[in-house]
Formats: sequence, C-alpha cells, structure tokens
Amino acid sequence: MSLSLIATALTSGAFAKTKPQAMSARVIRQVRHELMTLPYYGVFDWLTFEVRPDNTVVLRGQVVKPSTKSDAESRVKDLDSVSKVVNEIKVLPLSPQDDRLRLALYRRLYGSDSPLFRYATQSIPSIHIIVDHGHATLKGLVDSKGDAQLAYIRARGVPGLFDVKSELQVESELPR
Repeated sequence: MSLSLIATALTSGAFAKTKPQAMSARVIRQVRHELMTLPYYGVFDWLTFEVRPDNTVVLRGQVVKPSTKSDAESRVKDLDSVSKVVNEIKVLPLSPQDDRLRLALYRRLYGSDSPLFRYATQSIPSIHIIVDHGHATLKGLVDSKGDAQLAYIRARGVPGLFDVKSELQVESELPR
C-alpha cells in the first residue's frame, strides 16, 4: 500500500548546484517522512503538502488534535532544505457526536467482519476517516474501485451521518 500523504511538487532552479527535480524530490521525501512519523497522526487525520519552487512547503489537511497541526509545522520548519512553511491545516472542532461517528465508521470499515479489514493492519490505515459536523469524507488509497465502492457503501450505513463523500483513489490509477 502506498503512503497516505499526497504531495504536489513544483520545481525551478532554486539551487544552482543541484538539479531542480532532484532537489524537489529530496524535499518531498523529507517532508513526507516527517509527517508520516508524527506521534499522533492517525486514521482520523489527513495531511497533504505542496512544495513550491522556492522550497516553501504548504501544509494542508484536517486533524483531530491541535498538537498534530503544530507538530507538523515544527518538524517541517526544522528541515534544512525548506525555506518557509505555510500551515493551512484545519483542526477539526471538538465534538462528542463527531467522535462517536468516527468510532462507528472505523468499526464499520475496519471491523473483523469487514472485507476491508486488511487495510486496518497497516501502522496508519490507508483509508482515512474525516468527520466534520456530522459530514464524513473518506480519503486515501485503496487497491481497487471495488474496495472504494465498498468503503463508501459501508460508511453510508452508519446512522447519524448527514452525508458521506468518498475521495478514495485507486493506487494503480495514480500517475507515476
């Protein structure tokens, strides 16, 4: 399974002695590593980033804990190859109802009776569950269109949700 962090890289001649594509690829690897190893990054969070030509990193996504937002910015800022960090990560509001829905969705998608259980065996499951004011969005990577459709159908069966959106991507359909 691929990483659940998505990166957009824009390259230019930021460093004269290093090829722009090589520099950008190195920055992407470093940022991805730092974000994937955040202590509280998990299945209820979603992070993406963009590397701009001047090696500015723009962080985006949604997280449950404010510390995940600040830790992400702090770790990326500490990288030598990053010139600036713009933190556009949204901290999801505290809500017991949303917490209940997150757990219900997790059990529905990853329960031992679910065909999607295999995705739960990764350190960070590849199907992320974002719940904001009773609205759920599934994000991440799956192996097939069938798995994406199954995740969407199972999520729609959770009572109490206003709606469910699927932004799941099929790994084999991603550009290389």
